[in-house]
Amino acid sequence: MDEELDRTLDAVGPRLKRLRQRRESTLAELAEQTGISVSTLSRLEAGLRRPTLEQLLPLARAYGVTLDELVDAPPTGDPRVHLRPIACADGSTIVPLTRRPGGIQAYKFVLPAGDDEPDLRSHEGYDWVFVLNGRLRLVLGEHDLVLEPGEVAEFDTRTPHWFGATGSGPVEFLSLVGRQGERAHVRAAPKPHAP
Repeated sequence: MDEELDRTLDAVGPRLKRLRQRRESTLAELAEQTGISVSTLSRLEAGLRRPTLEQLLPLARAYGVTLDELVDAPPTGDPRVHLRPIACADGSTIVPLTRRPGGIQAYKFVLPAGDDEPDLRSHEGYDWVFVLNGRLRLVLGEHDLVLEPGEVAEFDTRTPHWFGATGSGPVEFLSLVGRQGERAHVRAAPKPHAP
């Protein structure tokens, strides 16, 4: 192995540890997610063991990063973000817009037209929704709302909720989802400058 490859592999352990700590996750939780033993994860983070591709793939998936980001591969010179849309069985499409672990995650949703029966779900976190095109039906607890382009909703995702397009056509919206307590902060006017 050449020196550059050695340096790259030596830096993976500390990077794995930082990613896990940012997510406030334990080795046991990560072991459960990845199928890699706690002792192996500990040795990888401490730099006592070199990672294999079979270990890096589930770790990258668990942290929501690419392999390049996990091993800090040199930049290729291409500044574009290569989005990977996820096609769902119900005809909707989800486009992850962020790839960093933890913190607020951004998604673009495209839902087909329909009059589906709401199936309310709840989970830990906080959601901020901005409608781009179409009309979004949001059922939030006992509220049944229709949001137009440019309208925003934000709510605690522990409240049972459901999103759907109205029967009039598909809907596109952005969603920022954070852990419990993380909220999107909207500023409507510039802060005044102190004299």
